[in-house]
Amino acid sequence: MTTKLTEGTIFSILLTISLCHLLNDTIQSLIPSIYPIVKNSFHLSFTQIGLITLTFQLAASLLQPFVGLYTDRKPQPFSLATGMAITLGGLVLLSTAASYPMILISVAMIGIGSSVFHPEASKVAYMASGGRRGLAQSIFQVGGNVGSSLGPILAALIIVPFGQLSILWFSLLAMLAIVLLINVGRWYQQNIHRIKAKGKSIHAVRSVPVSKQRILFSILILVVLIFSKYFYLASMVSYFTFYLIDKFHLSVQSSQLHLFIFLFAVAAGTFFGGPIGDRFGRKYVIWFSILGAAPFTLLLPHVSLFWTSVLSVIIGFILASAFSAILVYAQELLPGKVGLVSGLFFGLAFGMGGIGSALLGNLADYTSINFVFQVCAFLPLIGLLTAFLPNLHTRDA
Repeated sequence: MTTKLTEGTIFSILLTISLCHLLNDTIQSLIPSIYPIVKNSFHLSFTQIGLITLTFQLAASLLQPFVGLYTDRKPQPFSLATGMAITLGGLVLLSTAASYPMILISVAMIGIGSSVFHPEASKVAYMASGGRRGLAQSIFQVGGNVGSSLGPILAALIIVPFGQLSILWFSLLAMLAIVLLINVGRWYQQNIHRIKAKGKSIHAVRSVPVSKQRILFSILILVVLIFSKYFYLASMVSYFTFYLIDKFHLSVQSSQLHLFIFLFAVAAGTFFGGPIGDRFGRKYVIWFSILGAAPFTLLLPHVSLFWTSVLSVIIGFILASAFSAILVYAQELLPGKVGLVSGLFFGLAFGMGGIGSALLGNLADYTSINFVFQVCAFLPLIGLLTAFLPNLHTRDA
């Protein structure tokens, strides 16, 4: 019976944890979506806008590797619901924040909740994968990316016309997620054998031996690729609306709609990276998903509004397939360290996005939004480093 459970892919759990990821990231995506509002209300500079993102992303990133390392040793099935409760508190505080410092505190709380949620939720996806790890991570990730895409459109429909206090309505999403995560925690508690070391059947076995030095070098390359991907995404998530308003004179609501289209393309692209990596190999997906975006990012700053929209969809779709492939590739490099790897790479993703947003905001203050997009256009060329990654051919024991 244990073997059957270990081999089976539990789609009900994968879809539930994906839905919770959707709810979590919908809440998170409200933060950049309200930037045009708080910029005017609190008379903020682009640098201060970048610091909001930096505060959120650092709170969401610094704890994640430690959460993953701790829960690898001592699984915490109900920490998922606890993390969402912290997010709920931050959301309520954000809706009533009357000063810039209070905004920073509220987004930090949302970030801390996220830092607890992501490593353990990714581990649940691994446990329920039945060996189809790329597919499981893609299902998990697509929920988050759909949630991220919903934030701007919900902000345009609710927060822009009704103001900051209307953020409070989104606390209902956090409450729903808490209920779902309590049920996931019960399943996790009953299926811990799926993640423990004695459950050898879920651990990847590399058919190509890789030395410790090569593993370390490969992890460093993956970190640099995460930098490339998330610095570029930071430019889009935090500043694409400002770019469209500045260059094409769009309204705030119209610019939010374009951001929604970009983020929805990211959500669509996310789903394909994992299953394609399961079938053809992670390295090829990583190669295409980062370097493949370069021709389109280089064109983006020089085209009309129509082609800006078209290129943003292509860029989002291509870039999105990278993360699931990178995460599972790293898990295959370090089998048995699922929580640590998940926490490290989710933490890097958030951290790079936050640092990128702060630096790019500062650059925009000293130059222009257009210049920021011209500089960021070259970031996907870093994808050339994928050539130095070893080819891993894995099987399930």
